[in-house]
Amino acid sequence: MATWVAFLRAINLGATRKFPKDAIVAATEAAGFTGVATHINTGNVRLETSMRSRTRIESALEAAYEADRGFAVPTIAFTVAELREVAATADQVGAGHDGRHYVWLLKHEPDAAAVEAFTALAGGAETVHVEGRAAHLLLPTDYLASRASDIARVEKLVGPATNRNVTVVRAVTAKWC
Repeated sequence: MATWVAFLRAINLGATRKFPKDAIVAATEAAGFTGVATHINTGNVRLETSMRSRTRIESALEAAYEADRGFAVPTIAFTVAELREVAATADQVGAGHDGRHYVWLLKHEPDAAAVEAFTALAGGAETVHVEGRAAHLLLPTDYLASRASDIARVEKLVGPATNRNVTVVRAVTAKWC
């Protein structure tokens, strides 16, 4: 059995997209996954499976979640090794940065043109670093908005994605990897 960490996009936003942690666990287990655990109520799920295909895992989870909730829940899965790499990259690109650091977790690895376009979204006060299926967005502490943090703009360039504060990425990695 391999351990995976799945990140759910756009849950617990407003009254119509509620997906409590206990319901996430139940739906994940009903889809045949074991060793299921969640971390805070933002859609971070640890699971074990004998499946080897990330695409199959994501599809099975998305089908189970939509059946349970009645709305689509885009899901992005990483092996523990992949997630450790994302956290290590976060430590490298964020070294010495005292502002905000967000990590966009991407469903598919973007091609060079998409990386260039995504990186170009960053303004003078922002830094974007893309590596594999993760994009790191560094912002000054007092910076509230960013073109590179606009989900619709990002997904148009790199496809389905969800973001987490680097603190959550590090906590999930420390807890489950």
